[in-house]
Amino acid sequence: MEEQELRKAIRDEVHKQKETVENDPHRQAYHLMAPVGLINDPNGLIKWGEDYHLFFQWSPFQPGHGTKVWGHYHTKDFVNYTLEEPALVPTEWYDKDGCFSGSAVEEDGKLYLFYTGNTEENGDILEEYQTAAVSEDGNSFRKQGVLIEKPEGITPHFRDPKVWKEGDTWYMVVGAQTEDRRGAVLLYTSEDLQQWTYMKRLAEAGDEEGYMWECPDFFRLDGLDILLFSPQGIEPDDIHFHNVYQSGYVIGRTKGDRWERGDFHELDHGFEFYAPQTFEADGRRIMIGWMGVPDQYEEAHPTVANQWIHSWTIPRELTWNGERIVQTPIMETKAWRTSEIPVERTETIENDQREVEDVGGRVMEVAIDFEEIGDMWAIELYHEASLSYKKSRNLLTLSRPHPEDAEKTQFRHVQLDKPLKSLRMFFDYSSFEVFVNEGEEVFTSRIFADAALTDLAFTSLGTSTFHVKKWELAPIEIDSKL
Repeated sequence: MEEQELRKAIRDEVHKQKETVENDPHRQAYHLMAPVGLINDPNGLIKWGEDYHLFFQWSPFQPGHGTKVWGHYHTKDFVNYTLEEPALVPTEWYDKDGCFSGSAVEEDGKLYLFYTGNTEENGDILEEYQTAAVSEDGNSFRKQGVLIEKPEGITPHFRDPKVWKEGDTWYMVVGAQTEDRRGAVLLYTSEDLQQWTYMKRLAEAGDEEGYMWECPDFFRLDGLDILLFSPQGIEPDDIHFHNVYQSGYVIGRTKGDRWERGDFHELDHGFEFYAPQTFEADGRRIMIGWMGVPDQYEEAHPTVANQWIHSWTIPRELTWNGERIVQTPIMETKAWRTSEIPVERTETIENDQREVEDVGGRVMEVAIDFEEIGDMWAIELYHEASLSYKKSRNLLTLSRPHPEDAEKTQFRHVQLDKPLKSLRMFFDYSSFEVFVNEGEEVFTSRIFADAALTDLAFTSLGTSTFHVKKWELAPIEIDSKL
């Protein structure tokens, strides 16, 4: 399909499905989604000029993994957004089967998008190429052709370039799979963004660390080298790694010509979190993740029947507390609140379950600070899911019905290093994000409860005293150019 024909087909699909998509009761209020079809990886996150540009991996013609283009939002405030025409669509021999994930940088006043061109044969990846496109206005992009082909010892799984600059040198990391089926991150350098030199395998999976590492992201936080990536092929281990694929980070340091890394740490302990990307803006390291996991019961999401699937997480600021990455909602999320003054309650519950007056809803932020916790404390969400804390084990557990079999229950756990002190929770029509102990741990999940239900129930075995604040949240505003 020619480029203009493909772009017209995308616009037609957006308009055709608009009413069906927007009338879905599970459609989110303040989380970014595709206007139709499937959204997955955040791409090309950057602050360019006065705007934050947020590109997204998008399959517009079906609520599944079909033709992939780069959708394009931009915003000044994370409240009001503009949806532009797709930035990249597959038009060349090297990206004919999809414009896959990548990143963005600015140079000489121009915006560069680095992405993976995907080619397939009979549904299997044939080759993947690292390529780029450039724009003077931030809306129309001119493709630059193939910049990098896979090096020796690497299979066709070779994708997701992340580019950054240190001094006068540009660097790029690319996710890859070695010929002996180990995940790896490859490092390249350039002086001009055009000619790239392969340096080395920056990091490689050891035994049981995965057969493919996707979406690498390298940055410094509080003077530390952080390599963030999404490994595929890690088996469950006790309470860890129970999603089909994971996302997390390692800490590393350069020793001579080697970059030595530590252990892998999961970034999120919920049911849906994958392919996060970070960018630096105004002195902050901001991260957005995909609220989904590939190959993990996607067809069972009820939104598929209404021609859309998945959303993104809210943007999070990353900091280092001396022991781990801490994630907190960016300060702009406070602008979603419909009132500066929250509903406030202090509750004591002893061997009982009950609702808290005026603390309920579907689009809201709830903050809980604990004075005392009994043997067990829990919050039940819309008779659908539950977040519970067992004091003796210092264990926090999120549970919900299995998407493919409602008679079964799924669990995700995190072992806290410190006693539970606080929860900051963001509820949307079909999602739940909870930041534990000021963001030291996070759960991100979709919750497809009956749209008519708004109640939260609190349980305590023993005596628990806690202070609750609740804010109603307004939907974001999107001006669509499609």
